[in-house]
Amino acid sequence: MPNNFLTANVIAKAAVKILDNELVAASKVHRGYEDEFSSTVNGYQKGAAVTIKRPPQFQVRDGAVAVKQDITEGTTSVTVDKMKGIDLAISSTDRTLSIGELSERILKPAMVSLANQVDQDVMGLYSSVANWVGTPGNILSSYAGFLRGTTRMNNASVPKDSRFCMLSPDDEAGLADSQTKFLNDKLVGEAYRDGGVGRIAQVDTYMSQNVPVHVTGSRTNGTVAGAGQNVTYTQVLANGVAVKDFGGQLLNVGGLGAGGVVAKGDVFTIAGVFAVNHVTKQPLPYLRQFTVMAAAVADGNGAAQLQISPAIIAPAAFPNGAFTTVSAAPANGAVVTWMGAANTPYTQNIMAHKSAFALTCVPLVKPDGAVSCERETYKGLSVRLIPYYDGTNDISNWRLDILYGVKAVDPRLGVRLNG
Repeated sequence: MPNNFLTANVIAKAAVKILDNELVAASKVHRGYEDEFSSTVNGYQKGAAVTIKRPPQFQVRDGAVAVKQDITEGTTSVTVDKMKGIDLAISSTDRTLSIGELSERILKPAMVSLANQVDQDVMGLYSSVANWVGTPGNILSSYAGFLRGTTRMNNASVPKDSRFCMLSPDDEAGLADSQTKFLNDKLVGEAYRDGGVGRIAQVDTYMSQNVPVHVTGSRTNGTVAGAGQNVTYTQVLANGVAVKDFGGQLLNVGGLGAGGVVAKGDVFTIAGVFAVNHVTKQPLPYLRQFTVMAAAVADGNGAAQLQISPAIIAPAAFPNGAFTTVSAAPANGAVVTWMGAANTPYTQNIMAHKSAFALTCVPLVKPDGAVSCERETYKGLSVRLIPYYDGTNDISNWRLDILYGVKAVDPRLGVRLNG
């Protein structure tokens, strides 16, 4: 009997399903923006983007007299700028295997590596999250420690549905150990016999080796350099972008030490600047935390202009207070205090609502020079498979590619968590 060779179409279908099955963090975030891209039969090139709206905010009127509020929407973009792939040499002998055998031997290991890369890119969005609870460097080892994350989310009016948490192996082990002390056979069974922690306090909790580690900059504690550095939601910044679209602002800070480095993702508080509930706008009993959106180096006097998020929007009279983010604007000389010691690595466990982050995967363009090109889409994921022959070395090569983008759409809905 003649050999029956597996076709590129069959292999692509198997690959995309394995990829979907192996995703962890990427499977929990928002996946709706694929539909925003217009239908392009030939697919997309790296760098394609769509603009999405930031939700408007409103303030509740007091009394019978109507006071209209403008519907002011900010915008951001999701760009599919990450093209990743796995390159294989699949022999004619391998193509005579059943698709199950080929999947187990070749496709699954390849897709595991690809899924891990996608998860790393999603988890890398941690630097956009300003909320950071617990003590940096401490292992999560108690139910009370875990609840610090849910409490911070509850105080911020984050919806309770679709919450998830990604823990490092060490933190999952610490939390599982704490559960073995409960007088509940189901909890003890999951933690002791299965080594898992499952769903805790309405949060789907997972272990991931892709939980990132943040290395803080060399900065020392500093001070706010100049009063009146609060902004309005519609204000255009010095970089030419409106606060509502930028998602943050520029802040002048001194006392960072000559040449002090502020790392992207460093988190700090400002004395006297308290957080507010982002729905009710009521002050909360802890200082507002800010994250640094781009690395910066202080000058010889220890001064630097930082890109920070969220923007410092002080309370205003109704109805302009809808976008308030802080209890008060910072004073000149207000002390800046950083989370964690300088030049130190810290695990970044993430707890978030699914709408905090987005993953968008679109079909790659079919190149004109490809003799055979197959694309398969499954649950929003799209894999392109192109076989090509290396005549010089007499080898049949197969390349698997995906094109996607990740975005912190609403980082207010997330929190970094340590023990």
